[in-house]
Amino acid sequence: MDPDDDDDDDDDDDYKQRNYLNVKTMHKILLAHNANDDDDDDDGDGGDATGAARAKIIGSQEVHVKKGSTISLSCVVNVHASSISWYHGSSIVDFDSARGGISLETEKTEGGTSSRLMLTRATLRDSGNYTCVPTGAISASVQVHVLNGEHPAAMQTSSGVPCPTHQALILLFVSLNSCNLSKLIFFISTVLEALRFLLTTTTASFLVHLRHLFGVWHRNRKTATISATTTATIVSIIVLTPAKIGARLRLTHARHPASSSLNPIRTQLR
Repeated sequence: MDPDDDDDDDDDDDYKQRNYLNVKTMHKILLAHNANDDDDDDDGDGGDATGAARAKIIGSQEVHVKKGSTISLSCVVNVHASSISWYHGSSIVDFDSARGGISLETEKTEGGTSSRLMLTRATLRDSGNYTCVPTGAISASVQVHVLNGEHPAAMQTSSGVPCPTHQALILLFVSLNSCNLSKLIFFISTVLEALRFLLTTTTASFLVHLRHLFGVWHRNRKTATISATTTATIVSIIVLTPAKIGARLRLTHARHPASSSLNPIRTQLR
């Protein structure tokens, strides 16, 4: 037998083996190829420097969604792929499953092909790895986390922008309230108490009381907290001070008509 004939037979066998590859086998080959090429990708944007056909996930590689919301996953391929399939773990996404609410949008663009997988009413079972598998191109994967009431730092929204959580605002308020804010309110309440005492007593008594108030504030400023008495004092001063000032003005005008334009506090001190 001619050795050249043996070579031709080997080539025919290789050709037949390549033609008998099914979709599932191709999927495994592409996944292995994708894993091996990750270390060789130096362009930083998921593209292939050698120009190989490959898929790329749009957005973050880690997606967090709240239970009951819609999962939206998108990938683009830099060639015109004849078809694009999505896998959840090792199983192909079944659009006719009993779960329902699954849709796929595929669009041919000038630069390639785009695919968008949507799953409505997300459940905890929808968590896991999702892989975009285009025909004749390297696949791309994304990890989905369906959360039951948790609030991660990055939650998927309709605009793709992480939404802030109200816990952060509450934590900020509590921190301020336990530190400088409580000291500030304690100081303000001390000043208001001094003002109230000024409008209701004589100058000598006011000076003695003022010295006492600031002595208390100086001793407690490092551990000042908001008490019910302090809160009540602030509210009462805010409500009653305008009325007291008005009464003091009327009294000053009645006693000293010629100096009615003077400040009532200056009149009292005199």
